[in-house]
Amino acid sequence: MGLETSSKSASPSTNQSPSPLDWLERGTVEIFPHQPNSTDPNENLTARLSQSSRPLRIKFGIDPTGTEIHLGHSVVYRKLRAFQDAGHTAVLLIGDFTAQIGDPTGKSEVRKQLTPAEVRQNAETYIEQLRPILDFDTPGRLEIRYNSEWLSKLDLAKILGLLSTMTVGQMLAKEGFAERYKKESPIFLHEFLYPLMQGYDSVALEADLELGGTDQKFNLAVGRDLQRHFGQSPQFGLLMPLLPGTDGNQKMSKSLGNYVGLSEDALTMYSKLEKVADANINQYFELLTTLPLDQLPENPRERQKRLAVEVVSQYHGQQAAIEAQQAALTLTQGDAKQAEAVPEFSLQAVEFPAKLFFILAATGLCGSSSEARRQIQGGAVRLDGERVDAVDLSFETADLLMGKVLQVGKRKFVRLVG
Repeated sequence: MGLETSSKSASPSTNQSPSPLDWLERGTVEIFPHQPNSTDPNENLTARLSQSSRPLRIKFGIDPTGTEIHLGHSVVYRKLRAFQDAGHTAVLLIGDFTAQIGDPTGKSEVRKQLTPAEVRQNAETYIEQLRPILDFDTPGRLEIRYNSEWLSKLDLAKILGLLSTMTVGQMLAKEGFAERYKKESPIFLHEFLYPLMQGYDSVALEADLELGGTDQKFNLAVGRDLQRHFGQSPQFGLLMPLLPGTDGNQKMSKSLGNYVGLSEDALTMYSKLEKVADANINQYFELLTTLPLDQLPENPRERQKRLAVEVVSQYHGQQAAIEAQQAALTLTQGDAKQAEAVPEFSLQAVEFPAKLFFILAATGLCGSSSEARRQIQGGAVRLDGERVDAVDLSFETADLLMGKVLQVGKRKFVRLVG
């Protein structure tokens, strides 16, 4: 069994004439295998799409190890929706069994194992957040499956059969395992089972194509190999990029605090998106919208606002997006009359470095530092429209806060001045 590593990247160009498969290629990093001159439906995805007499089965698997989905996650779901709109069947695989192991991809240590109850509860929350993206209503366009259906029934003989399809050397070629092995960090045997079980999911579902992020290529290739092993036509792999976070540097991640959550309110989403770095904004448009990339506003600030309205509209509706834009304008950029409506607080009254909860108490927005901490913990505090989650957030100098609007709840604001 040899894992596939070669393939040609498929990336769209706004200078080319439109093709019927623009929806497929938009934002795509890689499709494998990719032999564009071949008519073999096992080598050329375009050939399989055109020659198939049935809707293709497009698999995307998620392990619900958390409860909140952000825009970085949505990139692959949007591609899954594009396949639905083209007439194919999206197979949303809930890894309720594999989540109890945890995907070792990109992890420097073993992941915490979850209970079945925790996984099921997380999965229900995930599915609700996906309703604005996927087509849940058209018959035949969506299957939601749980891999405990088949993985929980594998006996030891079948598990040994799966293990026999891959060598230890091949498994250690997986990036995360290679790094941990080199550092002599523990690698537990059950972690080796994860790629094999994810690959077996493709066998059980008879997938024609599997979607994933660029960090999932190893696992998708295992699925192809296992399908061949079990006598099936191997699936194609389609890889989507990892969306940069709002910090403009690292990938979007809740743990890094640089994310935009799908369940966040319209104002919070808008406030984060209108500040996306110029270097990343075209990629945000490409991955999070269907707008033609050659018809975007030339002015960078107008691009930011267009992006924010477009994305917020997808999750909250156009009216809510427009209202969020106006609210953000009122809080951060308002004209003289709007600015007068927000009282000012001089930061000269604060000795820096200072904790935000102390500043909240000093402004009078909260009656005490302890109340301020409770308000932060309750998600009621925003700085320039962005919710503050860190209770002990500290600022070294007043310059970091100058001109920003500090908010508690929906009605209490102050503009921080010198």
